[in-house]
Amino acid sequence: MELRHLRCFLAVAQELHFARAAEKLHIEQSPLSRAIKELEEELGVRLFDRNTRSTRLTRSGQVFMDHVPRVFAALTQARDSVRAVSAGYQRQLRIALSEDISQARLTALLSGCREEEPDTEIRLYEVPLAQQIKGLESDLYDLGFSQWTDVGEALSAVPAWSDTIVVVMPLRHPLLAYEKPPLNEVLRYPLVLCDPEVCEGCCRQLDRVLRATDMEPIVAERVASHDLMVTLVAAGYGLGFSTEAHVSTSSHPEIVTRPLAGRTPLLTTYLIHRIGDPSETLRRFVERALINAPDRPANDAQDTSPGSTT
Repeated sequence: MELRHLRCFLAVAQELHFARAAEKLHIEQSPLSRAIKELEEELGVRLFDRNTRSTRLTRSGQVFMDHVPRVFAALTQARDSVRAVSAGYQRQLRIALSEDISQARLTALLSGCREEEPDTEIRLYEVPLAQQIKGLESDLYDLGFSQWTDVGEALSAVPAWSDTIVVVMPLRHPLLAYEKPPLNEVLRYPLVLCDPEVCEGCCRQLDRVLRATDMEPIVAERVASHDLMVTLVAAGYGLGFSTEAHVSTSSHPEIVTRPLAGRTPLLTTYLIHRIGDPSETLRRFVERALINAPDRPANDAQDTSPGSTT
């Protein structure tokens, strides 16, 4: 099995179309088809179901697809590590980011790390949540940030920071008459919400807030990014939810934010790491990240520092 086989497989699996995959790889379709055939023969399975109308992954192909991106991630990290040593760095931290993590919070944390430990290179990887969890379990990443807490027995999710959830509105919206609009008034209008397949943790936390009433939300759009949500809200498609820290980085002149009435809802970002003995570099980073961490609920109060096994 050669890397070219894996590159061909990955392109077809992503495009689910041989002609587009060949164009993406800048090769003819014939050598692409031949590479897939060679790979299937070596594995002894069929990776794709293909007919004149469609191409889709078989069950074996789906399983293979779970592993192939990590092969290229490991190669990329090996290259980056070598370059880091060559550039004079003594240590490296590999941090995975999933969902829309607050830029302001992360900027402050990374700036402090660069100032206090200039000989440590920090590599950031924006990956889907499932890839982050698998990468942490298999030591592709040292730690990650997400709004998801269901990370399995090998990992620990520790609250790193919490931000107040606010309503995002277009200018001249009727709810601007409220300094703090009640949630049941907000839910009378269409909403632009994040896509649960992209922002699983954020969606789960926001769902808890929306379930505080017996009203069913009117979902106008599901979006994969915070920027698109702000754009659609400004264009009048509906109302959105965000945090003050996140909206401050958008600087969109056509939106206004309002806190919700009643108990202040929070969106919590979690630091995720393997349970076990950390390196000193990782331990110091975790301590720095959690220095202003919010209090955890009582049912999550066990020791979840990197060295903990509980």
